Amino acid sequence: ALVPVLIFNYVGFELPSSAAEEMTNPKRDIPLSILRSGLAALLLYGGPILGILFVLPGERIGSLGGFIDACKAVFTVYGGSIAADGTVHLTGAGAVFGGVAAAGLIIGLLTSGVTWAMGAHRAQAVACADGAGPAWLGHISEKHGTPVRVNLLSAILASLLFVVALNLTGGDGEKYFAAGLGLTICTTFISYVITFPSLAVLRRKYPSVPRPYSVPGGRLGVRLVSALATAFVAFTVVVLIWPGFGVGWFGTAGSAADALPASFAGQRLRYTLSQVVPLTLFVGIGLAFYAAGARTRREKG
Repeated sequence: ALVPVLIFNYVGFELPSSAAEEMTNPKRDIPLSILRSGLAALLLYGGPILGILFVLPGERIGSLGGFIDACKAVFTVYGGSIAADGTVHLTGAGAVFGGVAAAGLIIGLLTSGVTWAMGAHRAQAVACADGAGPAWLGHISEKHGTPVRVNLLSAILASLLFVVALNLTGGDGEKYFAAGLGLTICTTFISYVITFPSLAVLRRKYPSVPRPYSVPGGRLGVRLVSALATAFVAFTVVVLIWPGFGVGWFGTAGSAADALPASFAGQRLRYTLSQVVPLTLFVGIGLAFYAAGARTRREKG
């Protein structure tokens, strides 16, 4: 149940490569930035997760929003209580620490979102310039050195989706928070399902091309790394679309229905549609973008 959250914590380290042309020595700087950020993520994510696992029993920890609930439960040691139904009420120092943690979460989401947007927008612009989308989106501003057109399009689409979401939920987004969060992670991981195997494919098709970054073990090492990474993200996509996938297999205890977000308890079909319908729409938009880039691909030959 925790696979989506755990795996999501450790992706995105490749984003610095989107700005390689702005670095003095990308061959040195990119691996160092990935190493540093990877170690920081290991400590900053691993420490709190380990603390939660030490304090709470496994059955109290769910997927996605479950970590937030677990943090609240941990803060009750400073003040507060947990009701029989699992509802957490923080008081005194517990409420103070809970507020600090909430502020940290919001700041973390903001800074993380901005960083992701910067890298993803540049990657999208470069892809469009190469023929994977409309050529006009591949323009990089000479004045700012950034993909302004992709920035603006992203802002417009995000605003429209925000307004639509508010109207569909009647202003109460709590029910669909888990669905929206799962969809966000899912769309990211679907791109990795395609990206990770490309390592082995490109090394096989173009073995003579200089590679600044290499995987030890030759072709076998490349295939092993690609297969493991692809398997992890593919499993995550399945778990996000169908929570509880694998629960109860091989004689293990538990029910797949219990892995559904609490707001969708007993509503497997509705939750699945909340994932599949938007994903289908996104795939359609992606195919339309690819078709729009056909002329650019022909010109580049």
